[in-house]
Amino acid sequence: MEKKILVVYVFSKFDEIDRLINFVEFYKKYESGIPHTLLICFKLLDKITLNKCRNILKSINYNEYIDEKEINDYEFKTMERAVKVYSDYLILFLISHCQPDKKNWLKIIFESYEENSLIGISGSNESMLTSLKFKKFWKVIYNLRNYLFFKKNFNPFPNPHIRLPAFFLHQKDFLEFVKNKNYKNKKDAWITESGKSSLTNYFKKKKYKIFLINSDNKKFDLYNMKESQTFCYKNQEKLLISDRHTRKFNFMSEYEKEIMIKKNW
Repeated sequence: MEKKILVVYVFSKFDEIDRLINFVEFYKKYESGIPHTLLICFKLLDKITLNKCRNILKSINYNEYIDEKEINDYEFKTMERAVKVYSDYLILFLISHCQPDKKNWLKIIFESYEENSLIGISGSNESMLTSLKFKKFWKVIYNLRNYLFFKKNFNPFPNPHIRLPAFFLHQKDFLEFVKNKNYKNKKDAWITESGKSSLTNYFKKKKYKIFLINSDNKKFDLYNMKESQTFCYKNQEKLLISDRHTRKFNFMSEYEKEIMIKKNW
């Protein structure tokens, strides 16, 4: 049976409207290369902002999901609620600052999919524990609590993981992962991306195939991600879907880039 594909994009009241404008511009500029359903998810928007968003989106075909949850439990819980009715879909999840960067971006991702797999668009070895910076020395209690939190929840460098501005997997697999998760603050979201109980480590324990795909349609496992040239390496010229961090890297000085490369690889 032919696989159904869903692209889920989440936009919330915490996002700048330019992010949605850019997404629409690049979604139209770069053909996906394969039929799919686009689902735009709105989170915590007032009516005025919602109407602005709808006006921006009127030039593309999409389905709409309005998250009725009135608390900020982050993108992952909105995604969970939004995709429950899309059973047996393969899903590309995108947060607000993502945008397609190459022609046939979705076709390339889809053609790389294997049963029981998690596909990343970019990845990193960064450890939030190793990268932890302490506040002014007199904030002893704050620094100690912070250190203990990160030591408990994050592995030291190298900490290979799929970055989660954009990722691709089966609907049932995502729902299985996220069903018992609670997101009360940004740290909870960080754990899902790169913590000991991250999305990557969850499926790693389940023996899923975990890899990155680049614009050359080449696969890279967790231990060779740097060579994909998709994040903080060379000019990231083989990235399929950019996000604010990948775009920021391109405008850094050579010195700043060296710091970022060392931090991530």
